[in-house]
Amino acid sequence: MFERPKSGERAVLVHLTAQDDTEALVELQELALSAGAQPVAAVTGKRHVPDPRYYIGKGKLDELARLVRENEVELVLFNHPLTPSQERNLEKELSVRVIDRNGLILDIFAQRAQSFEGKLQVELAQLRHLSTRLVRGWTHLERQKGGIGLRGPGETQLETDKRLIASRIRQIQKRLEKVEQQRNQGRTARRRAELPVISLVGYTNAGKSTLFNVLTGAGVYAANQLFATLDPTLRRLQLTPNLTVILADTVGFIRHLPHELVAAFRSTLKEAAEADLLLHVIDASDERADETVFEVNQVLSDIGADRVSQIQVFNKIDRLANIEPHIEKNEDGEVRKVWLSAKTGAGLPLLQQALEDLFRGEVIHRRVHLAPANAGLRAKLYGAARVLREETDGTGGWDMEVELLKRDVRLLHEIDELKASIIA
Repeated sequence: MFERPKSGERAVLVHLTAQDDTEALVELQELALSAGAQPVAAVTGKRHVPDPRYYIGKGKLDELARLVRENEVELVLFNHPLTPSQERNLEKELSVRVIDRNGLILDIFAQRAQSFEGKLQVELAQLRHLSTRLVRGWTHLERQKGGIGLRGPGETQLETDKRLIASRIRQIQKRLEKVEQQRNQGRTARRRAELPVISLVGYTNAGKSTLFNVLTGAGVYAANQLFATLDPTLRRLQLTPNLTVILADTVGFIRHLPHELVAAFRSTLKEAAEADLLLHVIDASDERADETVFEVNQVLSDIGADRVSQIQVFNKIDRLANIEPHIEKNEDGEVRKVWLSAKTGAGLPLLQQALEDLFRGEVIHRRVHLAPANAGLRAKLYGAARVLREETDGTGGWDMEVELLKRDVRLLHEIDELKASIIA
């Protein structure tokens, strides 16, 4: 076996796919740079079924070994999730550290986390990732070999490691539960103050933090790199003298986001799920914009935020020719897309006006029929709306006439899903 170096920046990238996907390799390069690595070579090719031993075939393994020697690299980065055995086999053959896509993203998150909660969440994700990669590397400490005076139960070093990791995971989870309680108290206070919450979501490096800074003057770190900011930030945004909202900047999403991170950051991502409106920031200059939108919506669905009303904000139009700031509305006159540049400020007044129109307090009437299964929505209406009339329908359901503020967009969305009629 080889001694793992404590650090290493020169890296070879490995990306195999069933079809041409050069953008995925570019994203891997950006991830490597964000982690502090220096990509010096790449192994690419097509492969439909991963090799169970090395993920790559024998020919690609020989090519990879040659590049490692010629470029004197200390690190090999795979753009694919590797099994623990594949990772160990590759390290044995190459005598350098091998990190898969999930491990690389976890490393970037560990560098970016600044808050107490963020650091705990990253450590939790790393421990869950590590727990699947423990191996019997301590056979000299085996205490279950038997023999005279040695028979009976014992504990291997592997089992000790697993027990210590499991104990640390439980400890972190308890601390995160306390932090989540504090977050929930903050959400309750905002609801009592009737302050609408708007969450910025989007693919990493789409310009969320830049837009957040321009709107709120928060000074959140923003850079042209993946996962430049990690910890969520909330600031008040004064749209008009009489209208204040809360704007939340959340962590950027990425394709194939590791499940360990989605699970660990669930409480943080809840800021999006509990919001009244999502501003989905999209890099308008990205040729893969449709793909990134799909990836973000997948994660939003995973965390239960797919039911929250959404406005798409197409950012970075300063990189495009013949595109002026403008708003696109649907057939009901509701704003669905805003084209702007957070960097130059072009189009920002259009976004602010759209938010003002949405949350300024216009009263909307709805007449809706609720089935017995919609009792939860009925309770929400009594809690947040003004119920003008209610009659039972004889089958356990209700016919209701309600009056809501336009800023109660989440309730309006749930009601409209039931094909509620609009009262003039």
